[in-house]
Amino acid sequence: MKIYWELFSTFFRMGAITFGGGYAMLPILQREVVDGKGWCTNEELTDYFAIGQCTPGIIAVNTATFIGYKIKGVWGALVATYGLVAPSFIVIGVIAALLQNFASYALVQNAFAGIRVAVTVLILNAVVKLLKSSVVDKLTACLFAAVALASFFLDLSPVLFVLIAGALGVAAKVLWKGAAKK
Repeated sequence: MKIYWELFSTFFRMGAITFGGGYAMLPILQREVVDGKGWCTNEELTDYFAIGQCTPGIIAVNTATFIGYKIKGVWGALVATYGLVAPSFIVIGVIAALLQNFASYALVQNAFAGIRVAVTVLILNAVVKLLKSSVVDKLTACLFAAVALASFFLDLSPVLFVLIAGALGVAAKVLWKGAAKK
């Protein structure tokens, strides 16, 4: 039972203190789950984030589900996921009840403007950390550049970009191994 409580409380804390969605949560996930608990490696966390991006649902929730599943199977996945989303349900309930009464106040509007700036910085921080752990050689640098450029100029689904990059990564490794054997 202790591990279930640990999963729940760890993800509950993350859900309670993280603003800005899954990308803003990445640094906290790295600190808590990788560095603090050792439940996964940086590489695994990056993989969970990538898969979480491609699967239906919220990236942070999908990542919590993957980590919970790794630690304690289906029940671990459910506990971690519930821990992560419970604070949001509580906060959304309170905000929904009060926001209509206070949304027009300049103080509230200014607070939201400040929060947006802070969240943007947190997302940028997460992107830089993902970049450092994902672009590790010439192949991944080329894939990164190709996907970045394509995403700027083409209006395609992110899932398509991930599938194409995955296929190119596999093809490049197969070709590289084939060239190394010769």
